[in-house]
Order: sequence, then C-alpha cells, then structure tokens
Amino acid sequence: MLVEWNKYAQRLGDKGLKIMESLLLINDPTLDGTVITLELPNEGSKLDFESQINGLLGHLKGHLHNHDITIQVNVNETIETKRSFNDQDRYNRLMEINPNIELLRSTFGLDLHT
Repeated sequence: MLVEWNKYAQRLGDKGLKIMESLLLINDPTLDGTVITLELPNEGSKLDFESQINGLLGHLKGHLHNHDITIQVNVNETIETKRSFNDQDRYNRLMEINPNIELLRSTFGLDLHT
C-alpha cells in the first residue's frame, strides 16, 4: 500500500501539484484492514487533502485490487512550547551566524542589556 501511495504522490509532484504531494508525504499512513489512516498537522491541510481524495482512492483501489479501501484523516495539532529569547540568546544566535558580530561589539564598546 505504501509503495502505491508514494507512487501516486510522485505522480502528483510531476504534474506540479506540490501541495498535495507534500500532504501525502508528510508522514507514512497506517493500514488497519482496509482503512488507511493519515495524520495531518491542521484542519486546513485536512480540507486540502479531502478535496483531492477521490483520485488517490481510485489509484489505490485499482492498483491494490481492493475496492473496500477507505481513507480516514486525523488532525494532530501538537502544541509547541514557544521559547522567549532574551538579549543574550539573540546575541549567541547572531554569533553562530556571523562570528564578526563580536568584533563589531568590541570595536564600538557595545554591551548587552539583560
């Protein structure tokens, strides 16, 4: 099932339907009997996916020779903790990007206010 799923995603990508391709490849679907379950990150992705689901179902049913296949979409919005950055955190990040920031700071006698 996964091989045909990925083939269909590749075909969509080749046709320029990159959003649908990325939704199909966002994670591997699971198979339980004839029910394929896919987890998507938000409700908008689910709506986009469901608008194009008939083509995918037709492809899978034909290539897997099983007309009982159904697809269930679950939304899993994991909440990420947002980290607040202080001046030292920002400075350290800028140092990673460009070490010359230290030269600039020392040349002009700049201080970090925390």
